[in-house]
Amino acid sequence: MKTFDFVVIGGGPGGYVAAIRASQLGLKAALIEERATLGGTCLNVGCIPSKVLLEASEVFHSMNHKYQGLGISVSSVKLDLKRMMANKDRVVSKITEGVDLLMKKHKIARFKGRGRLTGGRIVAIEGENETTEIEGGKIVLAMGSVPFELPSIPFDGRSIISSTEALSLKTVPRRMVVVGAGAIGLELGSVWSRLGSSVTVVELFPKVAIFADNMLSRMLEKSLREQGIDFLLSSRVVGAKKKKGGIEVAVTSEKDGDATLTCDKLLVAVGRKPATLDCGLEAAKVALEQDGRVRVDDSWRTTAEGIFAIGDLIRGPMLAHKAEEEGIAVAELAAGRSGHVNYDVIPNVIYTWPELAQVGITEEEAKERKIPVKVGRNYFKANGRAKTLGEEDGVVKVIAHKETDLILGVHILGPRASDMIAEAAMAMEFSGSSEDMARTCHAHPTLSEALKEAALAVDRRAIHG
Repeated sequence: MKTFDFVVIGGGPGGYVAAIRASQLGLKAALIEERATLGGTCLNVGCIPSKVLLEASEVFHSMNHKYQGLGISVSSVKLDLKRMMANKDRVVSKITEGVDLLMKKHKIARFKGRGRLTGGRIVAIEGENETTEIEGGKIVLAMGSVPFELPSIPFDGRSIISSTEALSLKTVPRRMVVVGAGAIGLELGSVWSRLGSSVTVVELFPKVAIFADNMLSRMLEKSLREQGIDFLLSSRVVGAKKKKGGIEVAVTSEKDGDATLTCDKLLVAVGRKPATLDCGLEAAKVALEQDGRVRVDDSWRTTAEGIFAIGDLIRGPMLAHKAEEEGIAVAELAAGRSGHVNYDVIPNVIYTWPELAQVGITEEEAKERKIPVKVGRNYFKANGRAKTLGEEDGVVKVIAHKETDLILGVHILGPRASDMIAEAAMAMEFSGSSEDMARTCHAHPTLSEALKEAALAVDRRAIHG
């Protein structure tokens, strides 16, 4: 039996990053992944392919609806969905091939198969033709998550689909109903709406993007409605029947009562759940929380000696970058160093257009926690660069402590918000104040000037806006 210092089960962003960091620190590392390609859900059927389609569909939409306003006449714009999907697959392949090269570069032993704990520090790897066993000094569980399935409308992979199938449709649905107005539902709903589908999003809560600041949530909903997406909020899907003309979706609403929607594709995007089934947790005495996540302490240790868990398996947001940070921290702990993740400064992004990005607490959370705050806002309509791009929709909101001026949260709805949020995260990581951000010289003209102006607005001294 082969023995390793550090064994990771799961080759997603958290898992492969943990293995790389462990190798960098001198540990003999092994990575077990059931898929033929590494990268987990994120690289294969999540973050990366969805962003390829979001970018392509945005260009297509802009050519049809935006470019004329910029003085560019475009005629005979046609959608080649087959080529668009082929480009998506090409990008995914390039990135997963890159991860393979990283495994070789860092001399990480890779095992293809299903990793299963058998007790102690032994992991059985169930391949296509045989089962092998390896032993690890430290074992990291990083199996990720799977789409959550509603009991009343189980997936069939054809008409009632998850995000996985929604990334590979061969034709544009004439009508699509999306269950869930979170990141997955809004992003994939946007893709197919831009490409010509009539999209209705049904959301249980009274707002889209439930985690977001209320103001930005309302603005995002308004923008998406203007783009053609319909919303039924405070509504629940209670059933679906396949008919000759499509799928009849039964919806009940607190405000409007019962209704029936008809669609060609029903995308269920109500969240994800930890992939903890059939991986030997009981045999290894790894306990679960009531919500099904793996129980860990503040150092990511499970209830089994020498076994850690990270990413979507444990508490916290199911985000690739959160898993990466945890993977690095666990590897550093295993090597005798100090591993740390600042959970107060983890950005969250929805890649619609405009994009929504935030880090830290919302204004509503501050009120609930009785934290005195002062708030500055700057709208992109006052930003020169936004005007040159023809992208004036959105706002930057900076929340600072009323007494210390410490930045507690930054919320951005607008163009390239996903890129801009890093500046806010950096400021918060170094305990920056709104005055620090306000006094930082920003290049002109740039979108990031809106951050500076919002920080200035905290103390009512904005120059523009």
